[in-house]
Amino acid sequence: MPKIRLLAITSLLALVTACGRPPADAPNAGAEKLTIPDSLTLVEAVVKTPDREIVIPYRKYVMDNGLTVILHEDDSDPITHVDVTYHVGSAREDIGKSGFAHFFEHMMFEGTENAADGEHARIIVEAGGTYNGSTNVDRTNYFQTVPANQLEKILWLEADRMGFLLDAVTQEKFEIQRATVKNERGYRVDNQPYGRVYERVAEALYPEGHPYSWPTIGYIEDLERVGVNDLKAFFLRWYGPNNATLTIGGRFDEAEVLAWVDKYFGPIPRGPEVEPLDRPVVALESDRYLSLEDRVALPLLFMAFPTVHAMHEDEAPLDVFTEILGMGETSLLYKNLVKTQLAVQAGTSHYCQELACMFAISVYANPEAGKGLAEFEALVRESMREFEERGVQPDDLERVKMDIVSGKIYGLESVAGKVSQLAFYETFAGDPDYTAEDIARYENVTAEDVVRVYERYIKGKPAVIMSTVPAGQRALVAKPDTWQRPERKLPEYDTPEESELAYRRAEDDFDRSAVPPAGENPTLTLPEIWRAELDNGIEVLGALNAETPTAAIRLRIEAGQRHEPLDKLGLAALTAEMLNESTTESSNEELSNALAKLGSSVRFGAGNEATTLTIRSLSWNLDATLAIAAEQLLQPAFEPDDFEKVKAQLLQVIRHSKTQPATTAATVYQHLLFGRDNAFSYLNIGTEETVANLTLDDVKTFYAEHYAPGISDIVAVSDQDRAALLEKLAVFADWEGEAAPDDALARFPKLPENTIHLVDRPGSAQSEIRIGRRAMPYDATGRYYRARLMNFPLGGGSHSRIYQNLREDKGFTYGAYSQFNGEKDFGSFTAQAAVRQDATAAAIREFEKEIRTYAAEGITEPELSFLRSAIGQRSARDYETPSQKLGFLGQILVYDLDTDFVQQQNEILASIGKAEIDALAKDLLVFDEMVILVVGDAAVVRPQLEALGYEIVELDADGKPATST
Repeated sequence: MPKIRLLAITSLLALVTACGRPPADAPNAGAEKLTIPDSLTLVEAVVKTPDREIVIPYRKYVMDNGLTVILHEDDSDPITHVDVTYHVGSAREDIGKSGFAHFFEHMMFEGTENAADGEHARIIVEAGGTYNGSTNVDRTNYFQTVPANQLEKILWLEADRMGFLLDAVTQEKFEIQRATVKNERGYRVDNQPYGRVYERVAEALYPEGHPYSWPTIGYIEDLERVGVNDLKAFFLRWYGPNNATLTIGGRFDEAEVLAWVDKYFGPIPRGPEVEPLDRPVVALESDRYLSLEDRVALPLLFMAFPTVHAMHEDEAPLDVFTEILGMGETSLLYKNLVKTQLAVQAGTSHYCQELACMFAISVYANPEAGKGLAEFEALVRESMREFEERGVQPDDLERVKMDIVSGKIYGLESVAGKVSQLAFYETFAGDPDYTAEDIARYENVTAEDVVRVYERYIKGKPAVIMSTVPAGQRALVAKPDTWQRPERKLPEYDTPEESELAYRRAEDDFDRSAVPPAGENPTLTLPEIWRAELDNGIEVLGALNAETPTAAIRLRIEAGQRHEPLDKLGLAALTAEMLNESTTESSNEELSNALAKLGSSVRFGAGNEATTLTIRSLSWNLDATLAIAAEQLLQPAFEPDDFEKVKAQLLQVIRHSKTQPATTAATVYQHLLFGRDNAFSYLNIGTEETVANLTLDDVKTFYAEHYAPGISDIVAVSDQDRAALLEKLAVFADWEGEAAPDDALARFPKLPENTIHLVDRPGSAQSEIRIGRRAMPYDATGRYYRARLMNFPLGGGSHSRIYQNLREDKGFTYGAYSQFNGEKDFGSFTAQAAVRQDATAAAIREFEKEIRTYAAEGITEPELSFLRSAIGQRSARDYETPSQKLGFLGQILVYDLDTDFVQQQNEILASIGKAEIDALAKDLLVFDEMVILVVGDAAVVRPQLEALGYEIVELDADGKPATST
């Protein structure tokens, strides 16, 4: 293995620890020429200085009503990101009213006094933006990224739902979103393998009534028993400006933004005062064993120990112990459980939250090992004893510290990442500029600290030990249950009357119902591209990204799933995984250790068309990172032990995939569209039968025949110029070899018409629906691009007809969409959703109605105007991060596009008319030629489906005939 020169961690930290704040007695430093509205007070300014490069500059204000405002200017791209974080999560809920914080996240998108129902999403999408929200135990946040000229509009929207929401919350909206939340729980929890594990563990770990003892998404019985006034009361208690942080990042004029913040947020009254929650110490008297039979392929052992809380002085040393025991190929659990093929996966984590932390160990057992979870528990405890003998080594500390530092640096690559860091630190540390202190916590960890916290919180301490086993295999559990959740003691339910709610009314001196106009359209600057060729002919496409000291590189080899013989499905994936293992110079553990200390990642993966080598590195470590990448590509060891381990893991992943309803639907749907004679019709990891028969010689042959520079290219984005980067990429220039020719695709089958294909999944909480047909291959400026424009009003997002019908109007699903997907030689159109079991047939009927209506009547003029605005402006946010730039460069290389293809697309968008879109819809959306697939509980859904009048053909999970009528 090449010698690697590491940048000392202390040298790196020097970049982030020097103070860049103005003196404490000069809070307005740098603001001499800035007019600050009377409602705002500047309390802090942080700037970038020569000795403090890795910092997020910002200015922090506090409004008279208590709202904290943080501004970070970044002119590198014509976008802005807005985040409003409320310091309220499920931990603030009352017993018996779980799920309110998450429920309210949904309600905040359902319209306000001045933005009608659905208007929030429509305005943002039409502006070319993206939006979302998230809830956890401690906070709820709402965020959107938009072109810079749309910022005032977003501030108006956010202020309106902070101060003018409740009069727009109706019983009808409440019921629709209650159904949506229940659908989300079904999709994320009840219908997913292992979906209830964390919920069950939290119930056992935290005492009854502890704020973390119930799930953030809530219990169904709690959601059923509450009313709209309960939700309003929750809003009035927690959603005041004094419990919120507004963070804005990107391109803007600060004086203008302050005026808008003053105008829209200033009149909103303070809410009730919010005091910090107590942090009760969590302790168990003895081990608590519990178990669950589930639709899973791999038995799971999950162990949880209570520890400290976020920001506690012992959090950092506990994180280091977490790394040593179970994170990555250098860990003890990997060595003792995964490398030995006893487990498919084994790892640790330290979930730290505001009030409490949980040290967790998870082991997914390999059924082929023939061991019960009791034996795995013993192996885990033996690994802990091994830690006691091994102790803490210098590399352990260096890996963790570099992981923290590199994570902070990579987080600076997007304005959204920087805004998120600022908002997080302000909310939970009271200081947006907490990065240096956070890093220092880890820099100061000693080996003695790690041993001390292990002995205090983990060694010999009681834990929650949960076994999740396949149905009917209870004999595998670690130990019979010693704990059961006590029957919930719910207080008597008493909904408040409307008159009892303490409304807060804002008084304006302007017409708040007027939607603010957009500013002047920002000028979009595409990445400046350079081209080159390595000595062996590998084409290189590069672009400069000077905003962060990072590099992102992707080497693509046209050797993927479609190049496999049908009797060797999974071979491309298995070969790629073998290149992630040992080389002739280094063991897998040595490679993992070196990359971790560099703060880098090197990863091979195979898809339909190609295998990719993806590299991420800090700029000063790029030479060393590329040396490792080249070693893995050009000097694979192909060790028999590595092969047996990777093959066993792949087989178990295939078995696990069969327990996931969405994966089953995707696989069977591919078979229906493209037949069983093309390799890409299968999961790219292969089938149990084919992978079981693969040999190490197969891998060596595939590598020798298909990995070659002549069918490879590189895209690279870095803060280094063309000459410097090419010099580093020369590590791949000595690669030689010729690739085998491509095989032609097999003929596709005739699509079955007027038929519903049903895959039985007994006990499913939801039905997966797929409706579609084959379509054209990818074309950036031809019919494919125009078809995607045509689909936008039908199913292209939350604004679309399908989404609004099935989710917002009917409450059938958490989300419903349609899209065109295209590869080089084939493509498809698909409409899909996961819906309530009892609404399966009704959902199909609504899909059919929307598709037929759109095909017959076409697009409306308002939809066409919306399409032009939304698609035309969203390109402003398409080229910000290194990964986005990689995608842009990759498109050009893979599909041999002109570098001005984006301009060509804009011209098509501006000129396409209703007649052309209507003709495309009529031609491509022929419902009678579409495949219909349902994956669900046949006993529940078949009677519904029979009423639709289609022939029903039952298939198994592999897409083969089961029974038919």
